[in-house]
Amino acid sequence: MDLDLARVRAFVAVADLRHFGRAAEQLTITQQALSKRIARLEADLGATLFDRAGKGASRVTLTDAGERFLEPARRVLAAGDLAVGSVRGTRSALRVDVWGHLYAPMRTVAEVIAAAPTLDLEPGAGRDLPSVVAGILRGDVDAGFGRVHPLPDRDLSALTHRLVRLEPIDVVMGVGHPLAHADRLRPSDLRGGVLWCPAAVSRLDFFKRFADAFGIGAWSAGPNLGLEHFVNHLSTDPTCFSLLPADSPLPEGSVVRSVPLVEPTPLYAWSLIWRADRPHPQLDALLREFGRVGARRRWLDHDPVRDWLPDTEITAAAR
Repeated sequence: MDLDLARVRAFVAVADLRHFGRAAEQLTITQQALSKRIARLEADLGATLFDRAGKGASRVTLTDAGERFLEPARRVLAAGDLAVGSVRGTRSALRVDVWGHLYAPMRTVAEVIAAAPTLDLEPGAGRDLPSVVAGILRGDVDAGFGRVHPLPDRDLSALTHRLVRLEPIDVVMGVGHPLAHADRLRPSDLRGGVLWCPAAVSRLDFFKRFADAFGIGAWSAGPNLGLEHFVNHLSTDPTCFSLLPADSPLPEGSVVRSVPLVEPTPLYAWSLIWRADRPHPQLDALLREFGRVGARRRWLDHDPVRDWLPDTEITAAAR
């Protein structure tokens, strides 16, 4: 059968608002016209989609068939909007929020955008993983980009994510630090030092796992006021060190050194995350482009003997 998109749109509006009157207002049609569209859609599908509280009632709940139809219906509408937009030049952009701003996630996203100018991406800034997850679940954004890790107080079962880049981590310290002039360092060489954290260590999953893995028991923390403040703090405190991706640019004129870590080399895992039951029509194209650029740039190279990842990410890296 051929679905009538106007009827599907009517169904989604009522399902979202659970009210015929408000849905009719949103669609700028009469309630009678809305009811006819729903009735015709139910006749087409051979199933009742809503339970009405009573004759003439405006408030409704979804039937089991309605619950099953809702998310596929959203995808049908999204695909229809994309098809129309591709002709009219008004395609719905794929909204991607990034987080972990100290580690400059937009570097990676920008490289993919530059390699695929036909992708209609709208990058934005999220505060952290929990806030981006909340935005995806609400439907405010379509996907997120950053480091995905377990959130003990949040159910992530509605979301899926894919590892797209593993980036080596360097240790960063002021030139006055006793280890600053080494050509390379082992993570174990940092024991006895003070790990500087741009937030409470309990909020920095990667920092905490690194410290636990390599026996670093001392840290200090302060607010994340951006990369320049982060670097300035390290340059003025010769007891502290911190961690940055090897490719992350340092501010010009910084009085700090970035030293490669080896035996093992810590890797920072960048992933895309999205709602599994409501993917944006351009998401597959974005994933393909990450794969293509990543293969060329060897973003997913990983040697379990040479490299270190938190145990939560080892399985993803092995795929």
